[in-house]
Amino acid sequence: MVDRTTATPAGGERRTGEAPEAQATPAGPEDLEALRTRVTRTEQQREEYLDLLQRSQADFENYQKRLRRDLEEERRYAHLPFARELLPVLDNLQRALEAGRQEGEKGPVFRGVTLVESQLLDVLRRFGITPIEAHGRPFDPTLHEAVAQQSRGDVAPGTVAQVLEPGYRLHDRVLRPARVVVAAPPPPH
Repeated sequence: MVDRTTATPAGGERRTGEAPEAQATPAGPEDLEALRTRVTRTEQQREEYLDLLQRSQADFENYQKRLRRDLEEERRYAHLPFARELLPVLDNLQRALEAGRQEGEKGPVFRGVTLVESQLLDVLRRFGITPIEAHGRPFDPTLHEAVAQQSRGDVAPGTVAQVLEPGYRLHDRVLRPARVVVAAPPPPH
């Protein structure tokens, strides 16, 4: 395109073919105020979007932490149903051993079954399953299930006098409470 120069009434020259931006006159005070208002509004929007982004990022990080914690918890207690199913087997094994002790068994079969019980308890321990100590301890309803009371003079009232079925924990959770007989105060004479 060829630039052409034309005369203007003020005696100046104006080029035709120039872009309109080049022909613009300086902005007036009202144009500057409008631009300032627009810049202020844009900065406020930017701050709102930045705040929204930061909150969203913090929410996402919290979500990730909660998810990791939940997954770790799930892994930690994943074998809980299996352990619950295995406890009655252990109970029966221990009942068989107790019956053998009462009969005075000391033969190779009895020793073999004792070894199996020991191995099973070791495996359970490696997976975080441990027996709940109950005999001679104060009754604790979070760890023990009282099935009877018995008047006893040799044990303090409220103490576990006899364990009928052992209880177990999986890490810090009660897998099964111990079924116990709790000592009651002796009757008055």
